[in-house]
Amino acid sequence: MSPLAAANFWLPTVDALSRFGPLWVLAGTVCAVLVGALIYGRRAQPTAAVALIGAALTAMSCVSVRARAVAGGWAGLAPDGRAPMLLVDGFSIFFTLLVSLFLVAVIGLWWFGYRGGQSGMDMHASAPEFFVLLLASAVGMVLMVSTTNLLLLILAVEMASLPSYALAGFEKRSRLGAEASVKYVLFGGITSAIMVYGVSLLYGQFQTLDLAVIAHQLADGTRGGTLAAIALFGLMVGIGFKISAVPFHFWCPDVFQGAAIEVTTWLSVASKAAGLGLLLRVMGVAAAAGIEGGFASGLSIGVGIFAAITCTVGNFCALHQTNIKRLLAYSSIAHAGYMLMAGAILAGVSPDMAHPAFTALTIYLIVYLFMNLGAFGVAAMVYWSSGEESLSGYTALGRRQPFLAVVMTVCLVSLVGLPPFGGFTAKYWLLINVWGAGLIWLVVVAVLNTALSLYFYMRVIRQMWLIEGEGPAIRAPLAAQALVGICAAVILWTGTLAIDPIRRRAEGYARSLFLGQPVAAEAQATPPADAEPGRLASKP
Repeated sequence: MSPLAAANFWLPTVDALSRFGPLWVLAGTVCAVLVGALIYGRRAQPTAAVALIGAALTAMSCVSVRARAVAGGWAGLAPDGRAPMLLVDGFSIFFTLLVSLFLVAVIGLWWFGYRGGQSGMDMHASAPEFFVLLLASAVGMVLMVSTTNLLLLILAVEMASLPSYALAGFEKRSRLGAEASVKYVLFGGITSAIMVYGVSLLYGQFQTLDLAVIAHQLADGTRGGTLAAIALFGLMVGIGFKISAVPFHFWCPDVFQGAAIEVTTWLSVASKAAGLGLLLRVMGVAAAAGIEGGFASGLSIGVGIFAAITCTVGNFCALHQTNIKRLLAYSSIAHAGYMLMAGAILAGVSPDMAHPAFTALTIYLIVYLFMNLGAFGVAAMVYWSSGEESLSGYTALGRRQPFLAVVMTVCLVSLVGLPPFGGFTAKYWLLINVWGAGLIWLVVVAVLNTALSLYFYMRVIRQMWLIEGEGPAIRAPLAAQALVGICAAVILWTGTLAIDPIRRRAEGYARSLFLGQPVAAEAQATPPADAEPGRLASKP
């Protein structure tokens, strides 16, 4: 090795590598599923067991490294004075924990369907492929919120998206699934192309892949203008696709209806959470750089309009749906609009404290996970027992299976945002912060949309409790009932007793988006127009 190569050679420390333990465990689980198939064959149960154990170990690893990540602030894999491609902080650890726990629940849902003979035959015979795709998409989603490097951001979005396309059409005998997968691929390819074009414009103008350096140059007016606005719009198109925000939402209802219920459950929460986590990361970088004035105000208003249109379109389209999966798909689009309202509170962000918008969105994500998991879990059990996905399949569910009817009622009322459930707490906390930011018109839009959503959620509740029918009793595995029962209990708990501790914990996660991001002197200084921009210094 030459002296120059030796001088530039760098290896991360063991401590730095160990901070990324959850990511290594999750990626290792993908390898374990592949290697396991060589040992015990293509049997479904051992494959699911390996995936389940890996997801559980990922969650445990998050708990074990959380204290070090929070105490150590912001840290990444890079030499001193260089911006890391991968970073770890309290927020990335929180998101990894959220994804891994949801992964455990989705694998459990698959297991219950398999034991009852209800999961598709393709998912039985091709269990290794199914779980490799599921786990690989989870790895991509974790990477999305663990980077501020534009190149790795694109790779992470694609790593989360490509397995999802295959999962949507995994049931090869299903025409709806095949159609949904093709639509998903087409929309994903178009939005990815726009996102890559936007990133290429950013790199061409700022000559760096580091979002933090770009944000600092936008803040001090070194570079910017119309070209930067177009480039950032291209980046936001990619994020909008992941959260199924209007007008990038057309794939969502068809994919939710055509995909297997386990895949639909996974995409309904994990994909949106990843997109919103990435949005938080981008906004956190902008806030830490101190971007303010006309650019920040314009971006705030633009995201607010985006959010208002998204929740309005989602709720209006849900009004006439008779398929429960399509109804919940449009519901998820509407909730993506509500959560985007946190992004509208951008102007006036202080870099030295956690902004309430981030806290509100973190609370909303936690509650949204349990609401959707409970609702889709009940939908899965009704489908397993009756083969029905239409609204008529829920006729007299209160008589045929009272427990599932109660859980579904709790989840739907919470999705509306009515007390005393967690959905009310999450939406109230969000709208209080939107009001405090002076975006009163956005609060009015959210309240009107909440009233509108009451109609289609209550249609399902009315069908379960007030419409008489002669359908057979719904038979559901006790373990699956326990899973959705836990979701209902958490929804009630977050709406009554847990608001203050959850708020404090969410503030801690949000604060880590700002803390410990020192900027090297050359990045803070205003460079000449033809100079190479400075780099963020990573915290060891």
